[in-house]
This record gives sequence, structure tokens and C-alpha cells, in this order.
Amino acid sequence: MDRIGALRQLLEAQPSNVFARYGLAQEYAKRGEDGRAMEEFAHVLRLDADYQAAYFHAGKALERLRRPAKAKDMYQKGIQASFRTGDVHARAELEEALGAVSG
Repeated sequence: MDRIGALRQLLEAQPSNVFARYGLAQEYAKRGEDGRAMEEFAHVLRLDADYQAAYFHAGKALERLRRPAKAKDMYQKGIQASFRTGDVHARAELEEALGAVSG
């Protein structure tokens, strides 16, 4: 069974497993399936609004989908989450990504 199949199977048993859901989003992104990745990143963020890595990678997927305004919004939401959690490292990465978005 491939990784996506294994993660889907795990999520059938544990639909609110944020780590597995994030992993599934990452696997879709690796395959270039950014639309499907975005669906999973959105699910992750509904489950855990402070999951900063999801904001970063969702922003990157949105950039690849040529949706810069939505990418900027995603990075800004991630920055807000980093203030809530006090994660300075995540904030720096998100701010750098936000500054690099063209369009």
C-alpha cells in the first residue's frame, strides 16, 4: 500500500488525527496534486487553527496554483497563529514567505 492509501486508511479509523491529515496533504503536494493538498490543509486547520506548518505549506500550494492573494492571506493567518502560540521560528518562516509572494 502506498503512503496515501495508508494515511487514508488511518483517517478512516481516526478522522480527527491532525498529524495524519497533514501527512496526507503533504503527500498530495509531493505528487503535484495541490488542489487535493489544499482540501486536506483546510481540514487540518479546521481541526487545529494553530498548526503553523499547515499554513506555510498551504501557502506554498496556493502559490503553485497561481493564487497569490490567497497565499498571502494564508501566510498572514499563520503569522497570527504564531503569535497565539509564541512560535518565533514559524513566524519568521511565514513572514519570509509572505514577503516573497509576487502578485
